Amino acid sequence: MWSTFLVTDEEGRTVSPAAAGTVGGAALGGPSQGPVGLTNLMSGRSTFGGNKRRRTTSTGHAMSEAQEGKIKLAFFVAIVGVVLTVLGVGTEFWVELSPSKSFYNNQTCLTAHYGLWKGCSKTLWVADIDPERESCGPAELPGETNCTYFKFFTTGENAVLFQKTTKKSLNVAAAMLAMFSLFLMVMGSICITMALSKEILFFLKPGSVCFILSGVMVLLSLLVFHQSVLAFLASDHTVTLHHELSWSVSCIGCAGAVLIVGGILFLLLALPYSPWRRCLPQKDSSSSS
Repeated sequence: MWSTFLVTDEEGRTVSPAAAGTVGGAALGGPSQGPVGLTNLMSGRSTFGGNKRRRTTSTGHAMSEAQEGKIKLAFFVAIVGVVLTVLGVGTEFWVELSPSKSFYNNQTCLTAHYGLWKGCSKTLWVADIDPERESCGPAELPGETNCTYFKFFTTGENAVLFQKTTKKSLNVAAAMLAMFSLFLMVMGSICITMALSKEILFFLKPGSVCFILSGVMVLLSLLVFHQSVLAFLASDHTVTLHHELSWSVSCIGCAGAVLIVGGILFLLLALPYSPWRRCLPQKDSSSSS
């Protein structure tokens, strides 16, 4: 008498003995085909796993080639913002300070420029300066440069330039905002990389939030730094200084705008529908009516 047995597949469904014999490659009582049946059974299991993968992708978690291309384009925009931020934060050409050309003597004059981390003073020859310019500079002219790191983060001392004192709290706040924005950029880049590698659109949402917040933080850092410059100039009025924001600030301003645009693009790509396609039919219907 044949012994009855049941076979259960990976999804928990019960398979009859005949079906089990079919999956194994031979019916009960047939010729022995153990290795072939085992191979077919294993291939059947892999097929079940493949069906699960297809069901996962059909639910919308995976992305098409067009979506992947759009995400890579938006990621390129965000990376441009990251590069501009690193360039601006790592350089010390945020503001240039220039006294009168005759502040020291008639042959040389002193100019200074500083950023978030260090300040530099530069001695220029008066003969190299434009005769129509009243103040010393610009800092791009050749001369002897002396740079020192600020002691805000070590001993807590304020820096003194041209008898004026920096505002430590504002400078530290601007630097911390810039560093936190860089941390958010790293987190956003990880999320977008996971979205591209795992083909899961869900990671676009936290990535977009990280890039938008990083852009806002960069712009806030720029505003706080500008307030620190105004406080620095107001600390002493005995020396008249001409000040102007330099190219590092331009990099930071552009970086903040680019990061916000990149985050908005990721947010639009994460939506389950296209806002542009939804708006077009409304326009067509309104124009026809």
